Amino acid sequence: MIKCIDISDLKPGMYIHDLNCDWMSHPFLRNRFVITSEDEIDKIRDAGIHQLYIDTDKGLDVAHAPSAGEVEQQMEQELRALAARETQPPRKVEAAEEFGQARHIHAEAHQIIQHVMQDVRLGRQVELERVEPVVERMTASILRNNDALLALCRIKNKDNYTFLHSVSVGALMVSFCHAMKRGQNTLLHAGIGGMLHDIGKMRIPDAILNKPAKLTETEFAVMKCHVQESEKILRLTPGVSATAIEVAAQHHERHDGSGYPRGLKGSEISELGQMAAIVDVYDALTSDRCYHRGMTPTDALRKIYEWSKFHFNPALVQAFLRCTGIYPVGTLVRLESGKLAVVVEQSESNMLTPKVKAFFSLKSKSYIVPQLIDLARGLGQGGGDRIVRHESPEQWRVDPLRFL
Repeated sequence: MIKCIDISDLKPGMYIHDLNCDWMSHPFLRNRFVITSEDEIDKIRDAGIHQLYIDTDKGLDVAHAPSAGEVEQQMEQELRALAARETQPPRKVEAAEEFGQARHIHAEAHQIIQHVMQDVRLGRQVELERVEPVVERMTASILRNNDALLALCRIKNKDNYTFLHSVSVGALMVSFCHAMKRGQNTLLHAGIGGMLHDIGKMRIPDAILNKPAKLTETEFAVMKCHVQESEKILRLTPGVSATAIEVAAQHHERHDGSGYPRGLKGSEISELGQMAAIVDVYDALTSDRCYHRGMTPTDALRKIYEWSKFHFNPALVQAFLRCTGIYPVGTLVRLESGKLAVVVEQSESNMLTPKVKAFFSLKSKSYIVPQLIDLARGLGQGGGDRIVRHESPEQWRVDPLRFL
């Protein structure tokens, strides 16, 4: 049985099933292994891990620990209660109407950040005048409709991960600030900080940055230096605001003080730094890497919600859920009626009742003419259905984004 235990209950002879942290936050080459010494436990504790999952069929048990299923059920209840009372910022246009402009903006942002980062690799200065206009266009798109650009940010190419991740974090920071009702100036500078938060990675050796396997402890220590390098680069760049520098300098700090590079804790981290930490982990969790299969957005959001007990500000995590929705646009879901559908638009009043496009019948096991269903409406009014759970696109061999 898989159980969730506190770090204080961990002993040699237990089998780690899941270290229960984002994959860039621990120094172990594997995520599943038998604990053989107290030194390993100390290393796990030093990595800021408070709770983890063990497999009692492969190692020692903890009788009083809840099962993974019980933990998941409790989180599901909490998330559904939260989702039913949260609302999204109003939108000016439908997502379908915004996708065309959003695709152009996303492609432009990717091209610009690639050029900017390559310039830094060659020892040149960041050209802020190239970054600022595209962040302004990203902001305008998000203000028209929050969902379109964020859905496109889920499209990742493993070979261009660093560049696409930078675009995604920039867009997510703008969206997050918009959901928090921050001013236009904050949206712009938070977006710039998000776009440039990993600029310091251009000073990390290629052999480490592009290694197609988990980093060793020594390599991990070198990789962590990218945060200080980002801060140095941005402080030397004319016109970069203190807001943007905060985002880059603090995106790996953690609410409990377990982050890096300064080990800041709680209110020692700026609000934007705390927001950047959530955004950065969310995008990393949902991205495929050579050695890391990306989670579905819903699973990633549940993990971040679980970790908000320690690593993230719980109030900001709830605000981020409001920003993305429990089932973000592009999520594959199973409906109570026995259909597979893709979320195409969030509801402004209830995160559990988005608009979806049904395309497959599980009863007849066949594709159907795509049908738009507004889950906020009743039967006979274009609705009358509900989401049972999200599904894995890989399992069903379908690309949900093609239905957007």
